[in-house]
Amino acid sequence: MKVLGIDPSLSCTGWGIIRVEGSRISHIANGQIKTDAKSAMPARLFNLVTALEAVIAEHNPERAACEEVFVNKNPQSTLKLAQARGAVLAACGASKLDVREHAARAVKKSVVGTGAADKAQVQAMLKILLPGVAVAGSDAADALAVAIADAHLSY
Repeated sequence: MKVLGIDPSLSCTGWGIIRVEGSRISHIANGQIKTDAKSAMPARLFNLVTALEAVIAEHNPERAACEEVFVNKNPQSTLKLAQARGAVLAACGASKLDVREHAARAVKKSVVGTGAADKAQVQAMLKILLPGVAVAGSDAADALAVAIADAHLSY
């Protein structure tokens, strides 16, 4: 089964696809979808939808996993994150993908062993779980972690 992991963000949404065969996982692809901060919100959200739909069409995953929204100290940041998350969920819905949602702490605990892990610890663990994989950036790494956590939490 192919699982698409998504780390939503308005500025840079990460995505990663893994293959799950029982308890074994392997890397298929990963990347980041960046939007232009100078563009209007509708254009940025449309960019997220169309780019993610292209990823889904190219790799044909059977399911998706998305990180849940966390509340920032800045309400504007939380709102922008929620809008980006809505756009990526809409892209998954348009492709008829089953989407599972996971809290950031659950993802970190599943991949690293502690829900308080930082980004460096998650990235270090990805190097162990997916040796030799070139990761497109920290957002793509987070998306791969979401996909791996989904595989662990689902079986």
